[in-house]
Amino acid sequence: MTVSLEQLRRCHVAVDLGAARTRVFVKGLGLVVDEPSCAAVNTRTGALIAVGAFAEQMTGRTPDYIRVARPVSGGTVIDIEMAQRMLRHLLGDKLRRQLRRRPGLRAASCTPHDADPLAQRAAIETMVGIGARRVELVDTLIAAAVGCGLPVEQPCASMIMVCGAATTQIAVLSLGSIVAAERIPVGGNAIDHAVVQHLRHAHELMLPSQSVRPLQLALSNNGIAAGGPLSTEIHGRDVATGLARSVHVDTAAVQRAIHTPLTAVLDGIGKILRTCPPDLVADLAESGIMMVGGSALLPGLDQMLRDATGMPVQIAERPDVCAVLGLGAMLEGQIQPLALEPMSG
Repeated sequence: MTVSLEQLRRCHVAVDLGAARTRVFVKGLGLVVDEPSCAAVNTRTGALIAVGAFAEQMTGRTPDYIRVARPVSGGTVIDIEMAQRMLRHLLGDKLRRQLRRRPGLRAASCTPHDADPLAQRAAIETMVGIGARRVELVDTLIAAAVGCGLPVEQPCASMIMVCGAATTQIAVLSLGSIVAAERIPVGGNAIDHAVVQHLRHAHELMLPSQSVRPLQLALSNNGIAAGGPLSTEIHGRDVATGLARSVHVDTAAVQRAIHTPLTAVLDGIGKILRTCPPDLVADLAESGIMMVGGSALLPGLDQMLRDATGMPVQIAERPDVCAVLGLGAMLEGQIQPLALEPMSG
């Protein structure tokens, strides 16, 4: 790990700033914030109108003078000032007062694997905006692996796949460190876009931006895999007339559309397995891949990975909050490092 567990135990608050959702864990209180990474701003006055779930509901439904901003993209803060304002409002006055009472407030934050110095600096500046005096950065892959209960500190291979909104990160871990990792610019947003494009081209139907994820969940519940219904009714707007229209969509065709952007993810897994030592690959044949992240619940994704790799694939119990819960476990001292003492002689 880039940061020692001893340093993390001194932290008071852990933040996972994701492209889709922002989560905050406070030592002694647990998970206190789990909201969409959205902020609605009045462009005339610069005032913040809404943050979180209410701001996300405004997407695509605002008048000209209201802008819905997403200050985080692919796990990297792209608008520091907006991210600070959003985080302060998500925490609320009461919690911020509690945190300000702590002298020398320390914070921990997740950063994507191989984040460049600018991205790391942006994460630190955002934490300073909520009053942190010192900020520790932890690789999202390690935090997520700890959060879903993988034996990260043991001398055996663990493979984790963090399926985010903008990126997918895959890594093999052993002895508390990353042996091989890949960061692929394909995530839940790319899959949403593939579904929207399929409906537009195949059915001349425009799907509202707020309806893509419910559509995928409906497909998941109806059984997009073998044995489920052959079609699902979808409501949208006709491309030519602009009128509301409903069509019956072939679930197999939607699955094929989803499969296209995921080929890059399969290539990334193959690349990692080729660079890993044979002993670790042998471990993975038994332990398999652990999927975490909000996009891990996409219908048919786990089965597609099983078919492509021949390895067991599991989805974590709470895949969307694994990273911040892993950081929280480190803050509260629940993780015991493997002691590797230098030998004398």
